[in-house]
Amino acid sequence: MLSYQHIYHAGNLADVQKHALLAWVLDYMTGKDKPLSYIETHAGRGLYALDAPEALKTGEADAGIARMQARFAPDHPYRVALNAVHARHGAMAYPGSPLIAASLLRAQDSMTLAELHPREFDALRSNMARTGATLRHEDGLDMALSICPPTPRRGVLMIDPSYEVKDDYARLPKLLGDIRRKWNVGVLMLWYPVLQAGLHGPMLAQIRQDQPDAAIFEIAFPPVRQGHRMVGAGLVVINPPWGMADEAGRMKTLLAQD
Repeated sequence: MLSYQHIYHAGNLADVQKHALLAWVLDYMTGKDKPLSYIETHAGRGLYALDAPEALKTGEADAGIARMQARFAPDHPYRVALNAVHARHGAMAYPGSPLIAASLLRAQDSMTLAELHPREFDALRSNMARTGATLRHEDGLDMALSICPPTPRRGVLMIDPSYEVKDDYARLPKLLGDIRRKWNVGVLMLWYPVLQAGLHGPMLAQIRQDQPDAAIFEIAFPPVRQGHRMVGAGLVVINPPWGMADEAGRMKTLLAQD
């Protein structure tokens, strides 16, 4: 349950899609003066070194952000967040969702991050120092259910499990429904991997049945190496901001280019 460490996968194509769309959402929402809440259930360590032995071992960042970064316009919010992190931590630093959010949120916004893995939480506490984020060393799904609706009520929830706990696939549709009933104005984002075994299929079918207006943005890509099971990734979004479908379409085209 606590074995997953994202450093092996940081900056891969799934990260690029997830973080670029998250950055777009936050940029859209901070375009208005009203404050917002950002909540994340599986924050990880928040910052990753792409020249670390773990990242070099898999080569996933080489197939992901190393190839894709230059394809984003300099004023795209994802590129803006990357540049801010590089300026502070160096060119081989890669931000997880918490630092993407910290780079784009304003002083009046709030951020609450949960992480259960002890070593990842210690690293998160160090990497998010001076950002003003509230950090919680606990199960993120339980945390999200307990604190929603947040104050301010306008905001974004990122649910990003490792799916190493197989119960996640069965648990998440009900959790989304429960949170939506409590927080009907929140932008709820659920990331999922597309594996060759198709484990996400029943989960998506249940979400479509329960939340027929939810948007689903999915990309496909070849396995990074022989034996690698991930062949795509997706985001389920409840209450997507206006224009997000168009942005996701542009993203899919951009990431599919050779």
